[in-house]
Order: sequence, then structure tokens, then C-alpha cells
Amino acid sequence: MAGPNLDPVQAPTLTDSQWERLTSAAEPLDVAAGDYVFRSGDRDYPMILVGSGEVEIVRDALAWADEEILATVGPGSLVGELGLLNGQAAFLSARATEGGRMFALARPELRRIMNEDDELCDIILHALWARRESLRRGSAAWTLKFLGRDGSSEFLALRRFAERIDLIHAAHAVTDQDVHMAESSGKLAQFTADDLPVAFIQGEPIVRATPGMVADRLGLSYQGQADEVVDLVVVGGGPAGLAAAIYGASEGLETVLLDAVAPGGQAAATSRIENFLGFPFGVSGGDLIGQATLQALKFGVRVYAPCEATSIEPHGDDLDVTLADGRRIRTRSTIVTSGASYRRLQLDRWEDFERSGIYYAATPLELRQVAESPVVVVGGANSAGQAALYLSANGCAVHLVVRGGDLSARMSSYLVDRLTDDPRVQIHTRSHIVGLDGDRGLRKVAIDSVGEVDARGLFCFIGADPATSWLPELDRDHDGFVRTGTDITLQSLTRWQAMGREPLPFETSLPRIFAAGDVRRGSMKRVAAAVGEGSSAVASVHRALAG
Repeated sequence: MAGPNLDPVQAPTLTDSQWERLTSAAEPLDVAAGDYVFRSGDRDYPMILVGSGEVEIVRDALAWADEEILATVGPGSLVGELGLLNGQAAFLSARATEGGRMFALARPELRRIMNEDDELCDIILHALWARRESLRRGSAAWTLKFLGRDGSSEFLALRRFAERIDLIHAAHAVTDQDVHMAESSGKLAQFTADDLPVAFIQGEPIVRATPGMVADRLGLSYQGQADEVVDLVVVGGGPAGLAAAIYGASEGLETVLLDAVAPGGQAAATSRIENFLGFPFGVSGGDLIGQATLQALKFGVRVYAPCEATSIEPHGDDLDVTLADGRRIRTRSTIVTSGASYRRLQLDRWEDFERSGIYYAATPLELRQVAESPVVVVGGANSAGQAALYLSANGCAVHLVVRGGDLSARMSSYLVDRLTDDPRVQIHTRSHIVGLDGDRGLRKVAIDSVGEVDARGLFCFIGADPATSWLPELDRDHDGFVRTGTDITLQSLTRWQAMGREPLPFETSLPRIFAAGDVRRGSMKRVAAAVGEGSSAVASVHRALAG
């Protein structure tokens, strides 16, 4: 991690005072040459502080590659990686080349120092983040490798999970012809086409891999301690959830953030947000969520994904959040920010092409699937307009299909102006998609107003339904959005009489369960508004816990 061409940020120079503050919280460790101070796969490894001696960072040997020394670090250096902050298992090994006195800084002590010492927190966070970025460019990515069929939804799900949760990884896509030739020649070894996608973790394969399987193996699934009660569980990792988790943790609440896919929600699928405060040149949803996730780790939020919550039930004065795998998290409060699920068009073969050709996001990951080919975007709100412009700017001829007759009815004027001026975008108002065609992948889309058009991809932005079916106990409106605060119906308010108080802002019909963002009735369905709601809900959490 500290190589000859290393940026100083990646190998911070610590003052004597800073070094003393770090080592005072660590356990002394006398190390001999050849000793490993941690190994790849270790799930609870410490940060190593090199007092004397030398440590080399090793990418272990894999089935297809010999061991590689990535860097060597000497006295005064920190040995560790960003995964330390979220409990990810080590994906590299650290081995002493020269014996000496070193110090092992356990993860809880590292977290405590980062919470209490702003100066050291900034130094450590910058170093760990810079190291993560530098490792993307080398063979460290081989420690997590995906092999899958080009364009398949299962392969795309793995890649989206790894990218959104910021895992160092590599991905290799194969075509149907590649698979057939490899099977015929035996080059797929013990794997067949039915085994795809395959995830290789430290060279060990997982066939028919899913994000959940990978998360379990990497130590990113929820692993609670016996009798543990956290202060706050946030269900949903979009802008509202991330804001709630960040504000909760920064204000001293032991906070867990869960997401059924990976942090980001619909915002991560937005190619460009141009009206978010503080970004005059716009910001991609992926970049915004990436920085927010890093911020959450800085403040000690425990982020678990994919981790789906299936129910919330009172347990005495606390709440039990039950996960899809049956595990439970006991918490003093919960904020539901589960957002909404994408709507689909009722068309023949929709499910067929969801596996190869239909997308609900327009980010660099989806762009690579369509590669300067013609595409269709359907929808009349800002997300559709942003997607159309992004795809057009990257070489795609775009058909934008809008059901209504006025593009400006639900779309910001700056987007409408840019779309109408873009020669690569054809706008079809008062139009509907009526058919899909292709073999293994989407090739044509039928639009009622113009007939069939060539399309390698269909990008669907026709809205979403609130993800609340798992919360039948909560008071919801006829569309499924959760009522909060003064919006709760009178019959639901009767349960509050014994408590001697009314629901707090953002509090649902059940005490200490709050809701924010797109899932809440009356929300603005904007990223900035979701951030405001998530952070504001934490203020109500504090009041409820203090009562």
C-alpha cells in the first residue's frame, strides 16, 4: 500500500503526537520476519502500526496467478484498508519482511479514535480511501472476480452490488458463443453455462452466485452479537436512509443501515443530478451516493447489504427488525426509508428481456451494455430526461417515449430545453410502447405512433410504487404510502392516548417507527428533500428515545 510511486495521502506522515495517540490504544506486537500480521479472509483483523521493521502487502496466489507483492511499508506506516471500517474480511495479506515492534489497533479502538479525534479521523479516512482507489488499478481486483453471461440480469446484479458497495473487483463477460466454444474445448473446466455467473473469492468459486452469497463470504452480512440492542436501524440506503444514518451516528446513536440491494436506491441510478445544492456542474447519483456511503462509514454506521428487512415488531420497549434470512436486530428505534419499487410495462416478454435489455437505471454500468447502440427511454419525468441526455451524450441514438402530450408537465424546464435541442434524441409524445422483440437480447421496440425501432436497450422510468407491503401494521394511504405525524388517521391515534403524547414529526402509527423519503405520504420525491427528511427524522428519534 506504500509503494515507490505512492501519493503522500496514501502514506500519511504522522507527527510524534499523532503516532503516540494511535499506538496508546493499540496492543504491542513483536513480529519476526516471515510472520503474517493478518491474512486474506480474516474477518476481524486489526490495523497494523509499524513501529520498526517492514511489512509487505501481498495478493495471495490464485488458481490462475502467482502471489504478487503489491507494496512494502516501513516504520511509521499504517497497514490497513477501507474495509476495516465496515467489517469486510481482508482481501490482501500483510507479511513481515523484517522483524520489529509493531502495534495492533483493533477495529473497536480504531472506531473510537475516529469518533473522538477529528484530526486523526481525517488522516486515517483519507489514507484508507486513497488506498482503495489505488488498488483498483492492479491485480488486487482479482481477489473478487465475476464471470458471467454478457447482459444477463444475474451478472449485472453482481456487478451493480460490487460497484455500489465499492468493492475492489474484476468482471469478465462472455457471450453465448464464448460459452459454447469454452464448453466444447473444456476451457470452462468444471463449470458449465448453467453455473454462470460464477464469483471467485480468493480464487475459490461460487457457482450461480448472488450478491447475498458474496456478501456472506466477505463478512458484509449482518452478524449481531448476543443480547445486542442498537439505538437505530435505518431500513433503506437511498438518500433519505443515508442521511438518517449519518446524522444518527454522528450524534452518538449506535446505527445500523440495511439495504435489500446496496446503498443508493433510485438516486444511484440517476446519471446526473443538476439541481442538488453545492454542485453547480451537476453530480452523478453514483458519485453522490459513494461519498455519502464513505461519510456513513466515517461516523461508524454499520452498513449491511444486500440485507432485506421483512417485518418490524414491538418487543417490550424495543423493536425487532426481522431479516429475510430469519435473523433479528433488536433496536430502540427504526426509520423506514425503503423507497419505492420500479413499475413495469404490461407487455409480452417483459420478463424475458429484463434478463437482457431492459434497465431501470442509466449509469456507466448500463451504458456499457448498450455501447453506442440505439435505445428507447420511456417516461415523462426528470429521471427519464436525465437518462436520455446521458445516453445521447455517450453515443446512443435515443427515442424518448412520453405518454402525455406536454413534456414540460412533469419535467424541469432545463431538461426539456436540452432534450429538444439534442439532435440525437427523438421525442415521441402521446405515445406508448406496444411490443418488444429479439432473440436472447432485446433488438426492437414497437412504439404505437411510429412503429418498430431498433433498440439494444429499453430504459424504463415510469415511476415506482412504495415498498411498504412488508409493513401491514402501519397506517398507509390507498396507494401504500406511509402516513406520519399529523397525517395519521384518527383511528390510528387512539393507541397513543395511553402514552400521553401525539406522534412526532415523521413518526408512523407505531411508536418509535419513523418514515422518511419516497416511502412517506406527502414527500416531494426529490433527492434534496429526501436528505432533509432523513436528517430531520433523527431529531424526532432523539425526542422519542428521551421520553
